Amino acid sequence: MAGDRQRAVLVLTNSYDATADVVLRVLAERRVPVVRVDPGVDLHNGASLAARYLAGGQRGTLTTTSRTLDLDRVRSVWYRRPSMYEAPAGMDGQDAAFARAEAYWGVGGIIAALPGAHFVNHPWHNRAAEHKPAQLHAAILSGFSVPETVITTDPEQARAFCAGRPHGAVYKPLWNTPYRDGDGKAVQAWVSEVKPEEITDAVAACPHLFQAKIPKAFDVRLTAVGDRLFAARVDSPDLDWRRRQDLLTCTPLPVPDEIAGAVARYLAAFQLVFGAFDFAVTGDGQWWFLECNPNGQWAFLPEAMTDAIAHALADRLRKGPTA
Repeated sequence: MAGDRQRAVLVLTNSYDATADVVLRVLAERRVPVVRVDPGVDLHNGASLAARYLAGGQRGTLTTTSRTLDLDRVRSVWYRRPSMYEAPAGMDGQDAAFARAEAYWGVGGIIAALPGAHFVNHPWHNRAAEHKPAQLHAAILSGFSVPETVITTDPEQARAFCAGRPHGAVYKPLWNTPYRDGDGKAVQAWVSEVKPEEITDAVAACPHLFQAKIPKAFDVRLTAVGDRLFAARVDSPDLDWRRRQDLLTCTPLPVPDEIAGAVARYLAAFQLVFGAFDFAVTGDGQWWFLECNPNGQWAFLPEAMTDAIAHALADRLRKGPTA
């Protein structure tokens, strides 16, 4: 895009992100210029970034192997799923740790300060909204029904909480922290039912989240793009439907007005444009807030819903700061 003064959409994601491809095809059909880059990887593979701070604010360029983008000509930023910042090949130890940290603070800071760009979502807002304690607090204030929850390092409190729930209790991790077993195999911590007698003193090692189990009839994944809401009923044989996605079925579902209002308040609380909400719905039709991933997946939904979400995102990115 060297010399092209048309404002571009900057997409920050890894090269394997098939979900991003769905939106990029829509933007290509609309002839919206796009620069896709994975800064944590590409800056060691032919790309470069330079920012200058003079009268008038930040200026600079992002150069990839095929084009150059003026930083003040970015229309929108889709902060999708970029890789973690890496050190150059061959660098290790303290030098590698230093390089990764400087990249995080330097490159991340430049991107976060792009003048006049519309973010979906701003990376700092994403990070704030990823903390489950903050999610639960914001959900309560937004008007959602939230299952009783305790986050504790006290095993006795954990046992007492789980013993007092009429439908039982579940454990869920506070973050999807990478973990490997003794054979080096990656292990995923799914939402799991837990009984008081199963809770050991190991709870004292770090905070654990225990939540009242909701006697759900089905789950809901609600994808919000601004004020455009796309809800799908999720039926699965598993407590945590993410565990075996090949066994779930998804069907479109209308969004109750009170849920739509709470979603709007929740997004505003974290200054989010996009959010992927998970709910458990009981037999009497009550929606219970479970969590909101500010950068959640949605391309697994039925084709018509996936297409509608892709077009909604493309609309936001194309409009830029006026969206």
